Amino acid sequence: MGKRYDIAIIGTGPAGLEAAINAKIRNKNIILFGSKELSQKLVKAPKVNNFLGFYNLTGKELKKHFAAHIEAMGIGIVNEKINNVYAMGDYFALMVNDKIYEASAIIVATGIEYTKPLKGEENLLGKGVGYCATCDAPLYKGRTVVVVGYNKENEEETNFVSELCGKTYYIPMYKGEYKLNPNVEIINHKPLEIVGVDRVTKIILDHGEIITDGIFMLRDSLSPSQLVPGLEIEEGHIKVDRNMKTNIEGCFAAGDCTGKPYQYMKSAGEGLVAALAAVTYLDGAKK
Repeated sequence: MGKRYDIAIIGTGPAGLEAAINAKIRNKNIILFGSKELSQKLVKAPKVNNFLGFYNLTGKELKKHFAAHIEAMGIGIVNEKINNVYAMGDYFALMVNDKIYEASAIIVATGIEYTKPLKGEENLLGKGVGYCATCDAPLYKGRTVVVVGYNKENEEETNFVSELCGKTYYIPMYKGEYKLNPNVEIINHKPLEIVGVDRVTKIILDHGEIITDGIFMLRDSLSPSQLVPGLEIEEGHIKVDRNMKTNIEGCFAAGDCTGKPYQYMKSAGEGLVAALAAVTYLDGAKK
């Protein structure tokens, strides 16, 4: 068994960072998963006028303040994408490709940047549709796969897949130069639907279709219900109470993923509440 953390926090927007700060102040052993950029949404904000104490800043300026704060407190960010979180009873197993992290409590602060699943995607999950190309590529040795990539980091994963698979197609959902192995075929058409009965058979595009054995959907972030199986969702958001508790014991949520208003100040406040609730939960469990 690896090291078990008190609290794992998923997301580095205002909710995740505020949760990390407060858990750290309460002397909890934390691990924070996210991006060195903190939050794409924050970085892109032209002006923020309603964050108490920080008036009339750009998102980039506010991000600098956030980064300085967590750095001063010695909080580091683990730049790894969590594929799934499983409730194991008295702890959670967080799956990152071939690694597993363990934590006694978790705070989900993933925002709402995720894209909606394609038609047919959720029905065929685990039947040819996967979210981790490096984990599942060996299953498709010598066969045909399609990788739908949402950012440049997915190109490396695609190259890895192409070395094992018979034929690899790459559908980029972004513009730019692609650093891909010569045997990867780039398809510049929008995916619309995944088709199959017991297994994936093809992906339908806005122009044509591709017959395939497997499809990897490599998004920036998963929807909360895919990330944490069994999590109760209400109108597209994670259902929480006043203490940011979800329906899963030991799992808390904060920020945009719990609902409107989508404001940084609200997210930070919820991050604080989630951290305090998680600390209370852990202290109660010890007793």
